[in-house]
Amino acid sequence: MTTHQPQPTARTSGIIKFLSQLISYLFHPIFMPVYVIVFISYIHPTMLAGFDERQRQYLVLIIMLNLVFYPLLSTLLLKAVGFIDSIFLHSKKDRIIPLIACGIFYFWCYTVFKEQDQYPREIPAFVLGIFLASSAALMANIYLKISLHAIGAGGLLGFFMMLQYKTEMTMLWPLAAAVLIAGLVCSARLFLGAHSGKEVYLGLLVGIAAQAVGFYIVL
Repeated sequence: MTTHQPQPTARTSGIIKFLSQLISYLFHPIFMPVYVIVFISYIHPTMLAGFDERQRQYLVLIIMLNLVFYPLLSTLLLKAVGFIDSIFLHSKKDRIIPLIACGIFYFWCYTVFKEQDQYPREIPAFVLGIFLASSAALMANIYLKISLHAIGAGGLLGFFMMLQYKTEMTMLWPLAAAVLIAGLVCSARLFLGAHSGKEVYLGLLVGIAAQAVGFYIVL
């Protein structure tokens, strides 16, 4: 006697696909630095203890300009002049120039934070990790279409892992949230068929490792 496993209905698959796309947009790698810097500025109780509201807003603005706005603008300009086929960077060819441009902005932002002692060292360590991750993605892109979403999720997870390791403060709930987000992002990319398991898991490891190296160099 055989038993039949219930098959997902078209409606259920459609809902899961919608949720996977929503997760992919909400936790796009370009937005991950903003989430981290908002946590540092407004949720972490001690990292910016001596900063007033204006200084916190200025810090968030710096991150948004250098790590979000300029990379997005560069990608849009590259699409406008025909250097890439899609702003979503579906192909390995499309990723090359945007990753190089992003790397320039990331390294510049790291240099700025590194030279300003008023900021805690965790911030330049985090930005350096982002630069290292983008550089690793560029190199990996020669061989496979590594998941940039997984790299971003890995970077988020890696940052909180390093924060837990380097500080005496318990980061249990932020670390748990980062694990959940990483799991959701990786599952969403796999469900959408955007990447193979190898591309997703490798991306996650690259993101975590890049943050570990960044913290090791700076701290």
